[in-house]
Amino acid sequence: MQMEPVSFLPLWRLVPAAVTGTVERCTIEGLGLENELEKSSNALLGRGCSPGWSNADRALTEFVEQNLFDYSKRRFKVGASSTSLLLPYLHFGEISVRKVFRCVRMKQILWRREWKSQGEESVTLFLKAIGLREYSRYLCFNYPFTHERSILSNMKYFPWNADANHFKVWRQGRTGYPLVDAGMRELWATGWIHNRIRVIVSSFAVKFLLLPWKWGMKYFWDTLLDADLECDILGWQYISGSLPDGQELEQLDCPQIQGSKFDPEGEYVRQWLPELARMPIEWIHHPWDAPLTVLKAAGVELGLNYPKPIIDIDTARENLREAIFKMWEMEAAAKSATSDQMNEDVFDNSDSIKTSAILKVIPKEKSSCLTYSSNDQRVPSFQNFNNGLLPRKRPLPVDEEKLHMDKPNKQNKEAGTSGREDLCSTAESSASKRQKSTISTSTGIISFTVPQYCSSSNGRPFQDHESSSLNLTWHEKIDLEQTSNKNGVLRQ
Repeated sequence: MQMEPVSFLPLWRLVPAAVTGTVERCTIEGLGLENELEKSSNALLGRGCSPGWSNADRALTEFVEQNLFDYSKRRFKVGASSTSLLLPYLHFGEISVRKVFRCVRMKQILWRREWKSQGEESVTLFLKAIGLREYSRYLCFNYPFTHERSILSNMKYFPWNADANHFKVWRQGRTGYPLVDAGMRELWATGWIHNRIRVIVSSFAVKFLLLPWKWGMKYFWDTLLDADLECDILGWQYISGSLPDGQELEQLDCPQIQGSKFDPEGEYVRQWLPELARMPIEWIHHPWDAPLTVLKAAGVELGLNYPKPIIDIDTARENLREAIFKMWEMEAAAKSATSDQMNEDVFDNSDSIKTSAILKVIPKEKSSCLTYSSNDQRVPSFQNFNNGLLPRKRPLPVDEEKLHMDKPNKQNKEAGTSGREDLCSTAESSASKRQKSTISTSTGIISFTVPQYCSSSNGRPFQDHESSSLNLTWHEKIDLEQTSNKNGVLRQ
C-alpha cells in the first residue's frame, strides 16, 4: 500500500520585538490597583496575611521560635496572637505541610532532650490541629457531596429557619451578644478570626437562629483570607451535628459563658465593640442584665447604640428542642412510608393448589431375621441353622490345636460357662434369647463361638470361647457341618 507524503510545518522561531525605550521596575502601588478608600481596609487585611514564599517562611520561623512553646496555654486566648497564622500560606501552597511538620518535630526533639514538658505538649497539640486539617481532606475526598448536604442522612429532615433578616443581623454583628458580634466584625474587617471564635459564631447561627449551615459556610468562603473549602466544610458540619464524630446537635453553648471562659477580661470585646468599651468586666458579656445605672455610666443604651439580644437563650433552647423532635418525626414518617411501599401482602393460597393423591406405602412382610447394628453382637438364630448357615470358626494352626487339646476339661467348662454369659449383649432381643434356649438336644447343649472381631459394649473384643461340653478338633467340626447340612438337625 502506497503511503501519502506527509508535510511537516516549519519550526517556530522567536523574533525579538522592536522595543523602543527601556522597561523600568514598577511597584504594586504604582500600578494603581488600590483605591484610596480601600487602603485602611487593606491594611487590616495585610496584618493577617502577607502573600509570598518569604513571608510564609518568616511566619513559620516566628511562630516556632516565639509562640510555639506557650501554645498549650495560650491557644484559647482569642485576643492574643496565640495561633500560627499559617493556614493562608498552606492553602495557597506557599509552604508545605511537610516543612511545617519537620520544623515543629525537630523543635519537639530538642525540648525533649532539655526536659521541657510544656514544649512537648504544645507541639503535640499543634500537630493534632495540622492533622485535623488533613482529616478534612480525607472526608471531602471520600464524601464529595459534603459541600451541599450532611454526611448523616437524618439531617435532611431538620427544619432549618431560612430567615434572611436573621442572617443579615448575624453577618453584621448586631445579634446583641457581645462575643458573637465582636467575632463577626473582626471577620469582616480583617478576614480572619480565632478558631474558638469561629466555633462560637457558627454555633450561634446554627443552634440559636437555626440558619442553614450552608449559608454560613458560603459566607466564610467569601470573607476568610484563609478560606479553605475542606476545613470550612468540616467546621460547619461539625457544629451542625452532621458528622458521626461531631458535636451533638442538642449541645447549646451559651455565648455569655463562652465569653467569660475565653475572654475573661473583656479585652477582645472592647477592641471590636467600641460602644461597650466602658462596660465593667462583670457585665461586659451580658449587658442586658446590667443595672440601668451601670448602663448609663458606660454610655450604653440597649436598642439604640447597641442592640438587644435577638433571641432569648431559653427560647433558643426550646426552639432547638422542638426542631430536633420534628426532625425525628419526619424521619420516622419517611421510614414508615418507605417500608409500606416495600411490604408484600401475605395470604394463604393453599386451597387453590390442586394436590395429587398421596401414594400409600405397603410394608413388606416382616422378616423373622432379627435386625442388628454394626455395634451389636451378632448371635446366630435357629433360622440360620435351617438354612445351613453355621458360623464357622477360623481353623487354628497345628500348634494352637495341640495346646487346646492339652487343656483340662474343667477349664474348658468354666470358659464355656463364662463365654455364654458374656455373649448376651444389650442389643439382643428377648425373642433371640428364647430361641437360643430351645436349641438343645437330649444329649447335651449346643453353644456357639463368637468371632474375634465382634466387640463388646465396653469396646473390648471378645476372645474365642469353645463349647463347654465337647472339645472338638477341626476335623470333627467339618464332619458335624456336613451332617447338619444333610439332615437339617444338629447332632453331637
